[in-house]
Amino acid sequence: MRPPSSILAKMANLDGSRSHGGRWDALAGAILRDDPARFSRVYRLILGTARVTGIGPDRLPDFLGLENGGELTLLGQEEIDVSVLEPWLRDQVARKSSASDWPERDTERILLASVRVGQHIFAASVLRNCGDKCVFCGFRPAAFGGKRMLLASHIKPWKDSLPHERLDLRNGLAACPPHDAAFDTGLLTVNGGLRIHVASSLAAAVQSDPLARQYYGQPPLLVSLALPSGAEQPAAKYLHWHRQKVFAGHQADVLSPRRRAEMTRRDEQRGAGLAARPEIGRSGGVARG
Repeated sequence: MRPPSSILAKMANLDGSRSHGGRWDALAGAILRDDPARFSRVYRLILGTARVTGIGPDRLPDFLGLENGGELTLLGQEEIDVSVLEPWLRDQVARKSSASDWPERDTERILLASVRVGQHIFAASVLRNCGDKCVFCGFRPAAFGGKRMLLASHIKPWKDSLPHERLDLRNGLAACPPHDAAFDTGLLTVNGGLRIHVASSLAAAVQSDPLARQYYGQPPLLVSLALPSGAEQPAAKYLHWHRQKVFAGHQADVLSPRRRAEMTRRDEQRGAGLAARPEIGRSGGVARG
């Protein structure tokens, strides 16, 4: 009989991320992930067999939370749709197929599975780090069972990130859908002191449109990101990238480069002390772009 460590190793092989993992394990994992219901049944069968033979949760934990029911749901998949993955996948398949005897279709399935599992691990880590709540307003939908109402996305998008940046916890924020969309499109940004800034166009809409004010006024928007005590804070390099590459586009028509630089320096000086505080996120006026 295989020891528990061997079963864990086999499970780890299924995502294709281990360079020395079993050749067929990676393909089997990719095929199973195309059928979440089947994957969940096989997962419970493995755990059930382990329990019958005396292997308890302390030795083989239910790391997917599916032992008592439910179906595998990969988190964060909305960020890596076909338009994002296709150019990367085409390049990777060409490289790996030339150095392997795997058919291109199998290579593609394994690569896709690895990316999707990596994104799931990243998203789950970001949600935990942010306390399962929106860092922009504090909304916590898990309190009433609304888990899909909270998204975990990259600060520097997946398509623009280096491989190690795509899995970096400090490159992610959890947000409710309205604030996630506003951040992704550059209507919101965050400075080095974790202070939230609103683009001038959105700030004007808040003043004139009741619905815009309902979502982007203060409240509900906070002055600074709401992170739990002990959380990993977003890395300054990712926040800087977002301000320069995403948020700046909304400001170009209303602020000169010199004025934007002055405002960035001012806000970072004001917010410098926030990063050292155990609980970040207050009420008060929202920073305007």
